Amino acid sequence: MKATEHWHSPRLDRDIAMARWGTFGIPVLVFPTAGGDAEEVERMGVVGACMELIDAGRIKLYSVDSLAGRLMLTKEGSPAYRAKFLSLFHECVREEVVPAIHADCHGGQPIIAAGASIGAFNAVAMLCRYPDVFTRAIGMSGTYRIEQFYPEWSYDLYFSSPLQFLPGLGGGTLTQLRQRMIILASGEGEWEDVGESWAMAGALGDKGIPNRVDNWGPDWKHDWETWRAMLPQYLAELT
Repeated sequence: MKATEHWHSPRLDRDIAMARWGTFGIPVLVFPTAGGDAEEVERMGVVGACMELIDAGRIKLYSVDSLAGRLMLTKEGSPAYRAKFLSLFHECVREEVVPAIHADCHGGQPIIAAGASIGAFNAVAMLCRYPDVFTRAIGMSGTYRIEQFYPEWSYDLYFSSPLQFLPGLGGGTLTQLRQRMIILASGEGEWEDVGESWAMAGALGDKGIPNRVDNWGPDWKHDWETWRAMLPQYLAELT
């Protein structure tokens, strides 16, 4: 039921891994937290929490190394380099990871993107940048104002961050986005900031993009216990 793939990304000039759990169902790409690898969601119990949906053939769960997040944490290179790498990471997901998922599913099925913390940012950013292949996004305890990690403005940062590029977005991409759905879930416990979700919701709502903020309240903190509860609930709703 579990399979892993490894390859050298020509865009990133680094090795990357993708893991998959399940045999049938709607593909769900779960982005790790900032420095996580493709198997982080399994080690932290998220795959187990979703096992009923996986066993029922409702979803196939995928995850991929958070290579841009690692640079964000280690501060490797200049801010401009890290911002460029973030944009290239999104391109890698669209042009390398998505085709690998489609090949594994034997067809070009629409994909649900999901993630927690920085993974939530990547999930929402991927849907906003590529609504041709992603149809739903689940952002859990999201950190969407990523400028704090990139002190120098650049076009790469602009086009990677929905909070920056959405206000000027139009044309066919916006038309597609208005047919998509984004769920923004957050607690109010330790290390949580539901204001991040409301900021993202405001940018989406201003462009007529369907979204919903779910506030889980003060008993839910910025941790894996919260995300193990959130993800299967939302996947059951969307599938």
